[in-house]
Amino acid sequence: MPTAVSPVVLSGRIQPLGPKGHVSGIAKTPTEGPWQITRVGLAGDAQGDLKHHGGPEKAVHHYPREHYGTWRDEIGAHPLLDAPGAFGENLSTTGWTEQSVHIGDVVRFGTAVLQVSQGRQPCWKLNVRFGRDDIAYRTQTSGRTGWYYRVLEEGTAARGDDLVLIARPQPAWPLTRLITLLYREKDNYSGLREMAAIAELADGWRTLAARRVQAAATEDWSSRLNEPQ
Repeated sequence: MPTAVSPVVLSGRIQPLGPKGHVSGIAKTPTEGPWQITRVGLAGDAQGDLKHHGGPEKAVHHYPREHYGTWRDEIGAHPLLDAPGAFGENLSTTGWTEQSVHIGDVVRFGTAVLQVSQGRQPCWKLNVRFGRDDIAYRTQTSGRTGWYYRVLEEGTAARGDDLVLIARPQPAWPLTRLITLLYREKDNYSGLREMAAIAELADGWRTLAARRVQAAATEDWSSRLNEPQ
């Protein structure tokens, strides 16, 4: 894994999504910078559903650009896959993926310091954005989810600044391990117990793992993956 990658930085405003006009900030486009990075994300960026998107533990979303080619192989050509931003990401790079990025990784971007807080739990808005009813499910089962950062130190970044890995407190926990526990080995309760104890993991994901162990059952994903009728 390279210790530094060069990002495209994207942001977006709230606007209608799909035929039903859902309120969403998923449509993001590259911006020139400089970028002010606050505790709740990029200044000027917006989320339409603050209950499920944004906030301190999901301040900045990162999605690997190399996944786009795999998506084209799977679903065919799509105009959204011609440029960064198809998945509502704030940071688009080549060189870091869920296999090489670990939970808790600390990253410097300009004068800001970010920390990987959780993976993404894809929702039905991806389906609406792509005009297909299977993109959210495909995203989670493929493991091509991207990830979120919390902001440890607010700051400013400018064009030419790289994302630089400066610390890795959880070398045994690549994001692929977390994603496997959540979506594939759903009843691996010993692994979920370990997951629930990761200090750097977002509270929401720690709670999810603990509840699944306590209930000995997987939570219902249908409302997250399927567009409301």
